Amino acid sequence: MNISQQRDASRPRARGTERSLARRAELIAIGRRLFADTSYDALSMDDIARQAHVAKGLIYYYFQSKRGYYLAIIQDSVADLVSFAASGSELPRVDRVHRTIDGYLRFAEHHQAAYRTIVSGGVGFDTEVHAIRDEVREAIVATIAEGAYGHSDIPALPRMSLLSWVCSVEGATLDWIDRPDLSRETMRDLLVKTLGGALRAVEELDPAFPAPKPARREA
Repeated sequence: MNISQQRDASRPRARGTERSLARRAELIAIGRRLFADTSYDALSMDDIARQAHVAKGLIYYYFQSKRGYYLAIIQDSVADLVSFAASGSELPRVDRVHRTIDGYLRFAEHHQAAYRTIVSGGVGFDTEVHAIRDEVREAIVATIAEGAYGHSDIPALPRMSLLSWVCSVEGATLDWIDRPDLSRETMRDLLVKTLGGALRAVEELDPAFPAPKPARREA
């Protein structure tokens, strides 16, 4: 099941009215803020309901359990990040890579709590959340591969290179949103250049995967 399917599956059945979907989205937005700074175990359903100013039963109504609520928050945030980063598919391949990185940074900059939750799983370790995070990494790798090579079905060498780059981007982006000493444009250009280095390393090891020409700077 992919990220979009996970998000759709977590939505309440037969409750697809505009009002109920808006209420569900509101609860998810509140949950993003709560779980961004507090561990899963540290928040009880009573705590969540009190801070969300809703009856506890309403959260059960939409998400069945605290666990269901938490995973719905993660899945919704993940789907937003992937779709945000993958925008611009109509662009030439090299420009698409540039747009993907810019979209990724824009999401992290404007949705900091959600980004922290996706990348770090909140406070503590959660195997299910980390599995969702791993799926996001694979989605970003596929998006970059599509832009760099024209297809996302790549063998182990370029995949490992891109995955290593994505993992380094996560750490750098977390630091950047905590200490935004660089502009988003400068951060984007830095990540584009480090990606270029990763792609050139792949080309040296496997000439069948030549690195694309450097992306031109957006106006």
